[in-house]
Amino acid sequence: MIVDERMTAYINSLDMGNTPLLNEIEKEAKRDFVPIIRREMQSFLKVLLSLKEPKRILEVGTAVGFSTLLFCEYGPEGVHVDTIEKYEKRIPIARENFRRAGREADITLYEGDAAEILKELSGPYDFIFMDAAKGQYIHFLPQVQRLLVPGGVLVSDNVLQDGDLIESHYAVERRNRTIHKRMREYLYELKHSSAFLTSILPLGDGVTVSVRKEDV
Repeated sequence: MIVDERMTAYINSLDMGNTPLLNEIEKEAKRDFVPIIRREMQSFLKVLLSLKEPKRILEVGTAVGFSTLLFCEYGPEGVHVDTIEKYEKRIPIARENFRRAGREADITLYEGDAAEILKELSGPYDFIFMDAAKGQYIHFLPQVQRLLVPGGVLVSDNVLQDGDLIESHYAVERRNRTIHKRMREYLYELKHSSAFLTSILPLGDGVTVSVRKEDV
């Protein structure tokens, strides 16, 4: 935990939840050990959606479609979400959840490697949500920058790795060192890029909120 567990529990205890179907999908995902966005992240995204009112959203990492549907339910009228998922076992579950919600017409699910699919998309998008393989964020960034409109918002989830990111490279388990290195590169790039204005927040497992600057 990067935030005191008792504080997080208290904040989440005040949350009123989501639509009945989203609450049900959340329970199913937890039962099946499928990682979805945390409750505090859900609340944060809903506020951002209300502020930005994005009409075109790109999500990198669908899983079972929980966050995809959250964008549909709490985004503005007429919102459309393009979402990318590589893990074959989760794709049919996501499609079924979209059907259950009656949101199939509002969602386009791209199946396959995001690194390749991003190159084929033309966008533009008002809002992009990154919640896929953490070691790939740095590789996705050039295409994400291309696809995001000036003034658009990029949100990247799970960027602090349960606090491991502040540890020495040698203090991290060997199997996690590549992700550790790449995520540090990603955060450095976001904070020093002339294309983005970025804030890093200790929310959930860490989140960045970046605004695409106007083209010069």
